[in-house]
Amino acid sequence: MDYIAHYNSPLGSITMASEGTSLIGLWFDGQKNFAEGLAPEHEERPDLPVFEQTRRWLDIYFAGKDPGFTPPIVMRTASDFRRKVWEQLLTIPFGHTLTYGDIARRIAAECGLPSMSAQAVGGAVGHNPVSLIIPCHRVVGANGSLTGYAGGVERKARLLQNEGVSRF
Repeated sequence: MDYIAHYNSPLGSITMASEGTSLIGLWFDGQKNFAEGLAPEHEERPDLPVFEQTRRWLDIYFAGKDPGFTPPIVMRTASDFRRKVWEQLLTIPFGHTLTYGDIARRIAAECGLPSMSAQAVGGAVGHNPVSLIIPCHRVVGANGSLTGYAGGVERKARLLQNEGVSRF
């Protein structure tokens, strides 16, 4: 059984999802790919410990600070490629950015490939089910420009500003 709870952020309402012990989803309500991977039959359970941890993480984050911990996450809807991309996202420090090309080069090197498509990385980034905590908003275009974000480019800019990133 999947469970959900809600969080009211300064940038809009957020839906959290869990299988009972780990986070499986965190989406701004109405964003692209909203609730992707969430079982159609789920129930509201705001009292789950993972939701309490996630609320604490979000409170610290929206106060403009690095939470310093990650709630338990399960990447259950991930292909091997998406999992590799999402794991790379988890390495981007608070207040920093990487480009899609940077991530493509890292994964290519890890897999012993001569190159990898930045566009393929972008597709995987766009399907990240755990927004913010798996920080897809920290990925920018080759020239540092703000490119797509499932929650909207304006929201992406505000998230980066919240982290003190001013160059984009």
